Amino acid sequence: MRITMGSKKQINVGQVKIGGGAPISVQTMTNTNTEDIKSTIEQIRKAEGLGCDIIRVSCPTKEASLALKEIIKQSKIPVIADIHFNYKRALEAIESGAHCVRINPGNIGEAGMKEIVKSARDHNIPIRIGVNSGSVEKDILNKFGEPNVDALVESAVLNSKKLEDLDFFNFKVSVKSSNVLTMISAYRKLSKKIDYPLHLGVTEAGTLFPGTIKSSIGIGSLLADGIGDTIRASISGSIEDEVKIGRQILKSLGLLNNSVNIISCPTCSRTLINVIEISNELEKICEDLRKNLNISVLGCVVNGPGEAREAEIGVFGFKPKVATVCVRGSEIGIFDESEVIRIVRNLINEF
Repeated sequence: MRITMGSKKQINVGQVKIGGGAPISVQTMTNTNTEDIKSTIEQIRKAEGLGCDIIRVSCPTKEASLALKEIIKQSKIPVIADIHFNYKRALEAIESGAHCVRINPGNIGEAGMKEIVKSARDHNIPIRIGVNSGSVEKDILNKFGEPNVDALVESAVLNSKKLEDLDFFNFKVSVKSSNVLTMISAYRKLSKKIDYPLHLGVTEAGTLFPGTIKSSIGIGSLLADGIGDTIRASISGSIEDEVKIGRQILKSLGLLNNSVNIISCPTCSRTLINVIEISNELEKICEDLRKNLNISVLGCVVNGPGEAREAEIGVFGFKPKVATVCVRGSEIGIFDESEVIRIVRNLINEF
């Protein structure tokens, strides 16, 4: 089964296409002081190495907006400027070379929006309209009483219309919420009202463990429905983990090319080899690889041979501390458990 993805409209954030059938892109956001160019670039390098497609950088001050010029020079992936309240920061970021600006129209104001739109048009870059529970306009909040699904969607549609009225159509939209069900419902409803690219995320998803689960449920449910064009897992943790979560969500749905998929069993009393240790080690080895490979690691001969036939490389327990290794379903040998990592590493290099 293949998932048909996203909006019909397409925009470009630097060299990355979003929407219109383009691959789903993974984003994260730096948490350094943007004025600290060296530290910010170090974070971007880590994200790049893990397969991040787009990076977002906060620009709360003039110094931060101007620092973007050097940051963008050194970044291999497109840089989005994150702007709140002061429209002048957006103008400075655009002049510094930002590939996109993310704004909450609700906290920018109409006069500032017009200036941002003019500059974005002049520089041929897109805008992301970011709507979340804390940025819904007061009159819409008064109408619905709370930042619920209808309030989020009405705000997003209203602000999309405002850009259209300014003859600007180069934008994407998000309606994030920290409540997973609100987020899913809002995106589903919004996707029926507009056809601009959608940026998916559960905002303020929490620390690593709960944040991973919330993001996977929220983002994964929508992607499985064919809704969404670019994603960010927003966790209270490292940007490296955000990228890993995002890529794993795409991988799980068959939406990520050039990635290694490790299939491993939960282990039980039948387990004959150290599945957990082997799987964790292979995951580390394959983390940076850009190859389409399925590697299965199973503890016994119940499901092991079947999974090995389906994977490019298969490992399963044959007897205590001894494993059978297969390539494309054919057994190549029986090896001591201690040799498995070396054998599989060599096989990976041959693909």
